[in-house]
Amino acid sequence: MMMRGLTRAALRRHRLVLAGAFVAVPVLALAGGPVRHSLSVGGFVAPQAESTRAFAHLDEVFATAAPNQVIVATATQGDVLDGTNTAAGLQLVGALGTADGVIDVVSPWTIGELPDDVANPLVSHEGDKAVIALRLAGDEDDQRATVEELGQLYDDQGETFTLTPTGAAEVSREAAEQAEADLLRAELIAAPLTLVGLLLVFRGWRAAAIPLVVALLTVLATFTVLRALASLTTVSVFALNLTTALGLGLSIDYSLLLVARFREERGAGRSVEAAVARAVGTAGRTVVFSALTVSLSLLALLVFPFPYLRSFAYAGIAVVAVAAAVTVVVVPALLVRYGHRLGHERPPTGIGFWTAQAQRVTRHPWPWALAVTALLLAAGLPFRTLAPGRIDDRVLPAGADARRGADALRSDFYLVNFTPISVITPWISPTDDEAVSAMEVVLLSLPGVHRVDSVHGFSGTGLSIPPTAYSERFRAGPGDGTWFNVISWHEPDSSEARQLVERIRHLDSRIEVTGTTAVVVDSVDAVARRAPLAIGIVAVTTLLVLFAMTGSLLLPLKALALNMLSLTATFGALVWVFQQGHLAGPLGITTTGQLDVFTPILMFCVAFGLSMDYEVFILARIQEARDLTGDDKQAVVCGLARSGRLVTAAAVLMAIVFLSIATSGVAIVKLFGLGLALAVLIDAFLIRATLMPAFIRLAGRANWWAPGPLRRAHLRYGLWETEPVELPSRSTPDTELDTA
Repeated sequence: MMMRGLTRAALRRHRLVLAGAFVAVPVLALAGGPVRHSLSVGGFVAPQAESTRAFAHLDEVFATAAPNQVIVATATQGDVLDGTNTAAGLQLVGALGTADGVIDVVSPWTIGELPDDVANPLVSHEGDKAVIALRLAGDEDDQRATVEELGQLYDDQGETFTLTPTGAAEVSREAAEQAEADLLRAELIAAPLTLVGLLLVFRGWRAAAIPLVVALLTVLATFTVLRALASLTTVSVFALNLTTALGLGLSIDYSLLLVARFREERGAGRSVEAAVARAVGTAGRTVVFSALTVSLSLLALLVFPFPYLRSFAYAGIAVVAVAAAVTVVVVPALLVRYGHRLGHERPPTGIGFWTAQAQRVTRHPWPWALAVTALLLAAGLPFRTLAPGRIDDRVLPAGADARRGADALRSDFYLVNFTPISVITPWISPTDDEAVSAMEVVLLSLPGVHRVDSVHGFSGTGLSIPPTAYSERFRAGPGDGTWFNVISWHEPDSSEARQLVERIRHLDSRIEVTGTTAVVVDSVDAVARRAPLAIGIVAVTTLLVLFAMTGSLLLPLKALALNMLSLTATFGALVWVFQQGHLAGPLGITTTGQLDVFTPILMFCVAFGLSMDYEVFILARIQEARDLTGDDKQAVVCGLARSGRLVTAAAVLMAIVFLSIATSGVAIVKLFGLGLALAVLIDAFLIRATLMPAFIRLAGRANWWAPGPLRRAHLRYGLWETEPVELPSRSTPDTELDTA
């Protein structure tokens, strides 16, 4: 009934629809164009995690926390602790300390007097570099603004020091800026390639222009939605990559499906109006089902407590809904207006690839099914070694400032870890020397601990430095407890550092732990705890939607199993490349032995939805052919012959979009783009071309079986496709249309 209403609107009011679309473009451009300025660079921390609460405790009670901005100051001449450099360093620290947004500054010149035989921990091996650690106020977006304002101050020190900023705030800022610049380049790459692809598919510029019109409206409308959402909640700037990719990709998929069906019906001799009615009633219904499955897959991202992941749910659901709506409303109006100029789909003169492939697979389903399944399982083997973690500066290109600064920390200083583990002990008074000393001893006894900073000063192996001005930060008041900084030999995101956090937490249930490593531990744990629920939501909703479409119990289960197999192969390939480091050189990435914990779950939800996209495309044509012929084998061949070329074209064009995003210099964006391109191609060419028809052929009539109660429920509540009738001319009254 909904499809019939849309058809009627296209036939009756197509000029009004097209005029509305024409007006909407500049309006949406003005409303959604500035969306980048409303989006956040943060959202990677769970608000209710222990590390987040402990960080707030440090800030509120002790007015301090771990630094989130680090500056590597390289002296142009001499040692950084020489008289001239010390004077310049003190002047620099003073200027930094009074800058807006800077709460605290720690440097080798202000850390306090150290014994003669103790090396300053903030000075490099050669003595020519110093670490200046800053704590910036506000959230990630406030810190980004502060970092940008500090840039001028860095430039003013050129005569004495060369300043290279790094740290969490700087990495976040540079990654966001790099991603925004890369997005523009990706659009410039994808647009002409997509246009060429559409021209090859449609063999005419008018038909090829329709998906681009849909994409333009979809992306602009989604930008407007995101800008509105950003005024209510945190929306990550990285969600723009998904918006652009899905907006262009799904607009191509959906409009390609509708236009191809229209031209097919025109080739069968139907009038423009009748062809539109038939296309909307069949392909339009498929678009709605596809959009529903993709949206439900993305909905699962909302179970995670991270604004970053939720941003992709907001962006993804918005772009899918808008793409489907524009396709089933605007495209029929365009077809009514210009359909007589688009030509029609000529019947094939011989057996095409997809027909031949379907015949091969249905003739020998077992060998094909076993061979492709073995190939995908082998590709997925590296996925067993997945080591989830969080990104650091190495997500950036080697030439980025934050990356160069962090590389200097790793290579030129005694410690690679300038982000300590902060341990809060509310029950220990800073004046209780015995309790403070006892906790220092316990912490120093843990594996991997190099130094412990407290109200007593610095303690470590062969190191005992009495209290300095720096030590006062560990004191708030007699009744407010105290805290300790634990300095590890290990990098913050290493498995050894994460094990150290777990050991500290197990010392006493009253301990609160924060810092970069603790945030990593809490992030990985939160994703691991919620992942089964997210996967369950995707699985259940997929089963329900496909059952509503087909009335079958086996087909939804088969689709679920094949999608999981496809994604396992994709993730195995990504672990092999991005975690284990194969092809790292040609791809321009630096591996850390871990994979960003957010990206696999994000890719799972997006790729699963896109896989269902093609599942629905092909299954709809197979079901249609079966209803007409009653022959299961012939239905598979006919369904693939009719939809295979379309799926191939859609997958290749979608892969072009994602591969253009993979040209980004930011590793997580590259991982996202390359992973989704691979997932789409595997799904289209291995799953849909081979495994899907093989398993449908093997199951035979059981494909369409369901238990009696479920079949009766489907007959009563299922979403059926009624055979569209050729609508009368536009002069026919609406009452006659209703009767028809």
